[in-house]
Amino acid sequence: MPVLRSVLSLPPSPSLSLSLPPSVSEIASPLEEDRGRARCCSASFYCQILGSLDVWINADAKTNREVILEKQMTGHRVDRSICAWFWDYVLSQGGDSSKILPVIASPTHYLFQIFREGITFLACAQVEMPPLMGIELLDEMMDNGFPLTTEPSILREMIAPPNIVSKMLSVVTGKSSNVSNTLPDATSSFIPWRKSDMKNASNEVYVNLVEEMDAVVNREGVLVKCEIYGEIQVNSNLPGLPDLTLSFANPTILNDVRFHPCVRFRPWESDQILSFVPPDGQFKLMSYRVKKLKSTPIYVKPQLTSDAGNCRINVLVGIRNDPGKTIDSITVQFQLPLCVASADLASNHGTVDILADKTCNWSIGRIPKDKSPSLSGNLVLEGGLDRLHVFPVLKVGFKIMGVALSGLQIDKLDIKNTPARPYKGFRALTQAGEYEVRS
Repeated sequence: MPVLRSVLSLPPSPSLSLSLPPSVSEIASPLEEDRGRARCCSASFYCQILGSLDVWINADAKTNREVILEKQMTGHRVDRSICAWFWDYVLSQGGDSSKILPVIASPTHYLFQIFREGITFLACAQVEMPPLMGIELLDEMMDNGFPLTTEPSILREMIAPPNIVSKMLSVVTGKSSNVSNTLPDATSSFIPWRKSDMKNASNEVYVNLVEEMDAVVNREGVLVKCEIYGEIQVNSNLPGLPDLTLSFANPTILNDVRFHPCVRFRPWESDQILSFVPPDGQFKLMSYRVKKLKSTPIYVKPQLTSDAGNCRINVLVGIRNDPGKTIDSITVQFQLPLCVASADLASNHGTVDILADKTCNWSIGRIPKDKSPSLSGNLVLEGGLDRLHVFPVLKVGFKIMGVALSGLQIDKLDIKNTPARPYKGFRALTQAGEYEVRS
């Protein structure tokens, strides 16, 4: 199943009454003459409704009440900048969404769009998929112009993912549609994200803590920002209608929490306990942020000195705080300035590759115990330049299995309404998100 994202864009309406803070109008006012720029640079606010459904309010001078509803269908997040690209494309074609092709290829995604009654539904896929399937998905997700079915498990039953069997049947029968002739059982259930008669289940549930660390280190080596974006991903294969309760040892550290629609909000509000009847299969139960962390697991120290048309670069990497588990897949990536004519870089550990677009990739892997990995070399500047005036920003990557660097700890997972005692598995993973070191 490709990465899919549905977006609902509503035009201004007299019945839509939203109170925007003064800062919005202050930001939007200078952009009145540039509609495309207003869409990209406007202030954005979001509030959570219906679990993982977000409302984005964009301040635009000409359409001052533009609302976007977003549904992330998989764990991989699609950046909202794709919406700005889509609207710039619409404006370049005359500004009328109804006259735009239903399938558009952007530099990073395949876009599928449907325009109905003044509403634009937009889906984004990172891999190539049959255009008809994207249109069918969007058609099933809305009813009379309103979002209806957004649960991935139900959509998979309504529209079968493409495979070899479906392709052979389409050739034999001449029918290219993947839409099922019968509605899934969950559509008529009081729990729309789960079947009422789950029997062929392995009676097991797995809970994964997946975290990404976002950090910014300035030129003096001071940690300016460090926070964790985390997700609790669950793979449930339980029969019947199980009732699960997940509690944490330290829930007070969590901020900006978002829940799957299956989570009952009142137990969380009163006791900070997750009580839910899970969907079948894999789903994102919850997302959160942990802010104002004090340190990072590794350090990256760049040094650049330039004189007489040359720049000497040295980058040192090491472990700052040992998490108790192996730090793996360490990488350092940076873009060489345009004024660099040539570069000669080497490292004492790992491999260094310089691509045609002047991107330097240093793959370290694991840090050895007997030495600290370092990269050094010389950059030759273009003629007429004595010193380097634009300094690169280093992007750091790493992965740590078995550790949640936020410090979040699962206390216990209770399961009720199951015929037999199920198997419960837990796992944690922390990896680098937007980890930047300025040189």
